[in-house]
Amino acid sequence: MAKLSPFKAIRPSRDKVHLVATRPYYTYKSNVLEAKLQDNPFTFLHIINPEFGKAVSTEPNSQERFEMIGEAYQDFIDQGILIQDEQPHLYLYRQTKNGHEYIGVIAGASIEEYDKGAIKKHESTITSRENMFTNYLDIVGYNSEPVLLSYQDDENVIDELLNWKTFERPEYEYATTDLIKHELWLFSEKETEAVINAFEHIDACYIADGHHRSASSSALKNLRNNQNQDKLVNEKSFLAFFLNEKRLHITEFNRFVKTLNEHSAKEVLSLLSVSFTVTKLTQRQNPTREHNITICIQGEWFLLEFKDELLNSHHPVQSLDAEILTQYVLKPILGINNLKTDEHIEFISGINSLEKMEKEISNGKYQIGFFLFPIKIDQIKQVADMDMTMPPKSTWIEPKLRSGLTIYNIDE
Repeated sequence: MAKLSPFKAIRPSRDKVHLVATRPYYTYKSNVLEAKLQDNPFTFLHIINPEFGKAVSTEPNSQERFEMIGEAYQDFIDQGILIQDEQPHLYLYRQTKNGHEYIGVIAGASIEEYDKGAIKKHESTITSRENMFTNYLDIVGYNSEPVLLSYQDDENVIDELLNWKTFERPEYEYATTDLIKHELWLFSEKETEAVINAFEHIDACYIADGHHRSASSSALKNLRNNQNQDKLVNEKSFLAFFLNEKRLHITEFNRFVKTLNEHSAKEVLSLLSVSFTVTKLTQRQNPTREHNITICIQGEWFLLEFKDELLNSHHPVQSLDAEILTQYVLKPILGINNLKTDEHIEFISGINSLEKMEKEISNGKYQIGFFLFPIKIDQIKQVADMDMTMPPKSTWIEPKLRSGLTIYNIDE
């Protein structure tokens, strides 16, 4: 079953929530990030970037930098910008974007469930990043951005509970400049118990976004256990947003390559025809079904249809279009052997328009672009259930959650 833990969130005062909660800092262009730090003294970005405006300089991801982050966080608490709830709660959060509602529960997710595989993953973590995040959590002592966990609720038992709560006035209700509406409710003690009980029939949850955050929380718990430190209640869980899988929005991650590996465009098309049926298109377009890939090369568009006799339809990973592209095109034709480290390839989500990406190819930034059909949630679950991993950057999954909206105090 899925185990949800209520917690005493540290969160912005009601009058400042729209100023504090923010997208993760790495999603901002440098000039926009600087402007936000310059103009908004309340943004959570000041905690993540504690050196801004100060005559100090520390190494990125160093203990000194993390200690400064911890000090900036405590400063926000001391100023009353962040306030901790007196009682533990589960929190109902609803994000509305382009008419689509993402409504779910913010709670502590069980590290024990994660360790034994009841919270399932479909991506491998990079050891160096996992170690860095573990050290970060150990020093600063909090989670500020929830891991996105999906679950299957065919009977809509949980959805009914959540929908009833939305008839009440929310604790927070505000909009952000990216045209997204945010709402937050606090469940009462009785409501919290009902939600926890409703999740008992959920067999497993799946990590949709936040594999490194989950892994580092587990690693921190094990680290402190090995050091025989006093056990803290909140060390047993990590901050998570539980969302019905039917509400997820899954978009493809397209591949853009800066080299043709010393081939001409004509030679590339000829090599592609060994594994694909290649058809010239009269206009730019996305693929309309699985195992079809559209490409743009030198201003021309083509449809690639993977040949049926090459498809391993029974293998959860080898049947994915991202893996087919890797094994039949990127490696053998374009010489891209390591998708995680090769500087000749970039991954850009499908939320960007075809016209915009076509211009990037036409102006010479990329030599060729590959546009994929979105992966379905059932494919993600099948990979996770088989304890396999998907190719890097296979999915762009929404909602994207805010940092600093509900902070989980690990050291409590």
